Amino acid sequence: MPLIAAPVITPPPTGEPPVGGGGGEIVLPDLGRATVTYYDPTGQAWPLTMQSLGWYTLADGVSGLGAASYELTTDPHPRGGARVRHAQAQPRSIIWPLRVMGDSHMEFVVRWRQLATAFTRTLREGPGVLEIARPDGTRRRIDVIYQEGWEGLGQHGSGWIADTAVMTLFCEDPYWVDAQAVTVHREQGAGSSFFTPYPTVSSSQVLGATTVTNPGNVIVWPEWTITGPASQVTFTRTDTGEAFTLNPNAEDVGHGNLLPGQKVTVRTDPPQVRYQDGSNWVGALSWPSAVLWGLSPGDNLVTFQLDGSGPGSAVDLTFNPRYETA
Repeated sequence: MPLIAAPVITPPPTGEPPVGGGGGEIVLPDLGRATVTYYDPTGQAWPLTMQSLGWYTLADGVSGLGAASYELTTDPHPRGGARVRHAQAQPRSIIWPLRVMGDSHMEFVVRWRQLATAFTRTLREGPGVLEIARPDGTRRRIDVIYQEGWEGLGQHGSGWIADTAVMTLFCEDPYWVDAQAVTVHREQGAGSSFFTPYPTVSSSQVLGATTVTNPGNVIVWPEWTITGPASQVTFTRTDTGEAFTLNPNAEDVGHGNLLPGQKVTVRTDPPQVRYQDGSNWVGALSWPSAVLWGLSPGDNLVTFQLDGSGPGSAVDLTFNPRYETA
């Protein structure tokens, strides 16, 4: 496995604004005037592109924001060459150089220590989140774990009122995720009498065949929430034939039909089924034939079939689009 070496960076003198920064937004190669924020495992936000805070991202040295790398499994072709049988996305490493400053030695030390803790605590408390916001308001995120690099330059004069750390951030999932979730809601419409003397319009959406659009460029694994009444629910991806059925009357669950307002949530990655009280309902799925399918980029033809449905029966599908690049 190749070793990842942090780039050698010559920081600007203390107090000199980063390229294009002017004390405000940083102009980063391949990102432009993006706003970058790091969220530590506690949820605290650490802006990384505002020099006025006493730290900022260096304009040169950021890398690892492009398309994921892939490991290809191939089979030799009898006429020469090979055929790709499978492409496996590999973990991503992001190199992030951060300049930290202070008006006094202790002000610098406090900031240096706080930022070090914000990143290294991901090794103990779970991943942090690196978020890149574009001028059009879109935001893409990726989970990061600190790997190495918070050491300083070790040069004469560094570490007194300013120093630079060149971090390597490890990403278990190499794909960027849209911060804005996409939600699709389908609800059983309430019936109305044909003899009603006044026109009636239902705002409810009809369960059945529908098209779900994944605006990203990577397959996503949605979460489903089913609201009763229902005796059985089948989710089918029409183009592939993949399907799974949720049966609240299954022997492993023994709940009986979902009553009006009762909810069950199905996660497809990792597989998880929870009733509204948190109890495990994975036994309600139609194993071993169940396939918890994902949504490919673009339009996906899907069908929701609810047996025993009535007014209030609903299916909600939620996912965050995923992307190859930031």
